[in-house]
Amino acid sequence: MIPLACLAVIAMSHSDQNPTWAPKQAPIMTRWAKNVSPTKVHPEYPRPQLVRKDWLNLNGLWDLEVRSASGNRFSGKILVPFPVESALSGVMERVQPNDTLVYRRSFRVPPGWKGKRTRLNFGAVDWETQVLVNGREVGAHKGGYDPFSFDITDALADSGDQSLEIRVKDPTDSGPQPRGKQVLKPEGIWYTPTSGIWQTVWLEPVPGNSIAALKVEGRLDGTLLVDLETQVASNAPRPRGQFQVELTDGSRKLTAESTIGTPARIKVENPKLWSPESPTLYALKVTWAGDEVSSYAAFRKVELGKDEQGRTRILLNGKPYFLIGPLDQGFWPDGLYAAPTDAALKYDLEMTKKWGFNFVRKHVKVEPWRWYYHCDKLGLLVFQDMPSGDKYIGGADPDIEKTPEAAEQFKTELTALIEKFKFFPSVVGWVVFNEGWGQWRTAEMTDFTRNLDPTRLIVSASGWTDRKTGDLIDWHIYPGPGAPQPEPERASFLGEFGGLGLPIPENMWQKEGWGYRSYKTKGELTDALVALFQNLRLLIGDPGLSGAVYTQTTDVEQEVNGIMTYDRTVVKPDVRRLADVVKKLFLPPPTLEPVVPTSEKTGITWAYTTERPTGSFEQPGFSDSNWKRGPGGFGTEGTPGAIVRTVWNTPNIWLRREIDVPSGTYSNPQLRIHHDEDVEVYLNGKLMLKRTGYTSSYILVPIDKKLLKDGKQVIAVHCKQTRGGQYIDVGIVDLKG
Repeated sequence: MIPLACLAVIAMSHSDQNPTWAPKQAPIMTRWAKNVSPTKVHPEYPRPQLVRKDWLNLNGLWDLEVRSASGNRFSGKILVPFPVESALSGVMERVQPNDTLVYRRSFRVPPGWKGKRTRLNFGAVDWETQVLVNGREVGAHKGGYDPFSFDITDALADSGDQSLEIRVKDPTDSGPQPRGKQVLKPEGIWYTPTSGIWQTVWLEPVPGNSIAALKVEGRLDGTLLVDLETQVASNAPRPRGQFQVELTDGSRKLTAESTIGTPARIKVENPKLWSPESPTLYALKVTWAGDEVSSYAAFRKVELGKDEQGRTRILLNGKPYFLIGPLDQGFWPDGLYAAPTDAALKYDLEMTKKWGFNFVRKHVKVEPWRWYYHCDKLGLLVFQDMPSGDKYIGGADPDIEKTPEAAEQFKTELTALIEKFKFFPSVVGWVVFNEGWGQWRTAEMTDFTRNLDPTRLIVSASGWTDRKTGDLIDWHIYPGPGAPQPEPERASFLGEFGGLGLPIPENMWQKEGWGYRSYKTKGELTDALVALFQNLRLLIGDPGLSGAVYTQTTDVEQEVNGIMTYDRTVVKPDVRRLADVVKKLFLPPPTLEPVVPTSEKTGITWAYTTERPTGSFEQPGFSDSNWKRGPGGFGTEGTPGAIVRTVWNTPNIWLRREIDVPSGTYSNPQLRIHHDEDVEVYLNGKLMLKRTGYTSSYILVPIDKKLLKDGKQVIAVHCKQTRGGQYIDVGIVDLKG
C-alpha cells in the first residue's frame, strides 16, 4: 500500500484572521475556487516521494508589499501560494521587472520539535528569492520552477513568534531566464505572467543528519536499487553510513541495508510492472541515522528498440508502445500557474485517462511534485519540457549564443529539473528545447541531459529545429497529422498536432478566441477529431510513428483549442466517440486497398488548367481537350509532405481525370487527399468534399458509398492557394481494419 500524503494544520499568524480579505474575480473562475480559503489552501503534504509525519504548512494569508523604484505600489494581504497576478491571490496585480515583492508572516515552532533542525521548504518561487528569518538572511535562490529549502535553525529565537520575510524579483520577459509562456508581449500566443510564491511553503523538523532525497531504480527483473542524498548539519555528530530500506510486497516485508553511495538491493520475485494499464506502486520505508521517510517504487523501463519490421520504436517494458496524449500547459483562470486545489490538479489527469490517453506532454512548465505523484498512481506517461526562455530561431537558423550568465542559469535550472523530478516513474522523457525558443548548443545540451539521466528518452528539439540529436525526430504539424520517417537510432514522434477549436462564449477568457481550425458545434468538432485520429492511426503502421501529442488539454486564455474549456466546465467533444477512436490506436494498423490510386508512388496523369474554366468543369460531359496534361501531384517544391511531379504556382488549379472504378463492395471508402489549401472534389458532377485550410500530409476523408459506382466515372478537383506552399493530389481507397 502506498503511504498516504499526510495533512497538517495550516500555521496561523494573527494576520490570517482578516475578514476584509477576499479573492479577486477573474474573467472566468473554476468550480474549485469556492473551496479555497485562508484556512484551507493546499493542505496536502507537498512531497509524496519523501514523506515525513511532522510538518507545518505555511500556506495562507501573508502580508505583501510591492516595491518599485519610485516607492510602494501595493500593500495588503496575499493568499499564498497563489501568484500575485492571479485572482485567488486576492491581489491580481501585474508585477514589473524592477519591482520587489516582499512577503511577511510570523509562525511558532511546535514544542515537540525541540532538539531538531528546522527546514523551510518552497515548492517553487518565481524567480529570484531571498529569505530572512528574524531579520537574518538564511538563503537565496534563482529559478522559477524547482523546489528548494534552507536550514533556518540558527536564525530562530528560543521561543515565541518567529518572523519570516521573503523578497522576490521576477524579470519575466525582460530577461533570458527560463520562463515558459508566461510573458507580456502582444504578438503571438502569450499568457499572463506568474510572479512570486506559487507552490506550497512548509516547515519540517529533521535530525542533524537527515535524508534529502531518494534515488530509486526498479528494474524489469524485480531488482530494486535505492540510494540516498543526505543533509548533515555542521554541528551534528558524525553520521552512521548504513541505511535501511523496507519494501512492502503484498503481505511480505522485504528489507535491505547498505552504505550511502552504494545502492541497497532488494529482489522482488515476479514483480508487477508499472504501465498505464497497470500502474503498480510498491510502498517503501527508508531509515538513516535516526531519520525515517516513507516513499514508493515502481518497476518499469523505457528505451528505444526495433519492431518486427526493424523500425525504431519507443519500447515500454521491452515491447513497442504507442504514446498518445495531450499537450498540457497547466494554466488556470483563477490561479494561473497554481491550481486552486489538489483535486483540481488531479482532475485534468483523471479526464485525460477518461479520454483514452496514456500520456501527457507537460509543456514548458514544471508542476508541483503532487502532479507527478497523481500521474504515477493513475498511470500516465509524461514527457517533461524544460521551460523555454531567451530568443527564437527558425528551422534554418543556427543555434543562438547565450551570455555566460544566461548559459549557466539554463544549465542550473535544467539540472534542478532533472535531479528533483527524475524520481517519478511516470516521467519517461525530457524535452530540452521547444520550437527553437532559446535553443543553443543543441548537441551539447543533449549530452548534458543524458549525463544527468541516462535512463529516459531525450527530445533535443521539439518542433522544426532538428539537429539530428536525441532519441526522437519530433515534428509539429497543425492540424496534421503527419510523421517523419524513423531513423536507425531515432524514433518518429509527432510532438504537436491538432489544435481544433470550438469557442464557447460563456466559458471564454476573452471575447475573441483562437484555434488552428474552428468549429461551431460539438458534433462538428467530434467528427473532426475522429477523422484526425483515424488518420493518425495510419501513420503508426507507415512510416512507423511512435507517439503523438494532441493540442491541448484545455483552452488557455485566448486559445480555444482545448478538449475542455479553460474553467474545466465543458468537455467539448463527445467523450465516448473520442475515447473509442483513441483506443483504436492501440490495435494493429488498418490496411488501405487502392480503388483510384493517388500519385504517391507513381505519377497519375490528369488534365489540368490554371485558367478559370467556362462551364461546369465538374460534369462528365465537359470537354477538357484544350487543357494541359501532367502527372500528379501538383504544387511547389518544399511544401510539407508534397510529392511534386508537375509544378503549380498560381492561385488556382482545376483538375480532371477519367477513372475506372473496379466492381465490388467497398466497406469503408475514403478519399485519400493532400491539399494546400482550399479544395472541392467532385465525382460525376456531385460534390464529394469541400474543405478549407490545408493538410501537411495525405489524409483520409470518408465519402458516401452511394457516390461510388462501378465503371467509368470522372473525378474533378478545384484547389485554391493564398500563401505559403501549395499542393494537390487525390485518390480513393477502401479502409479495412
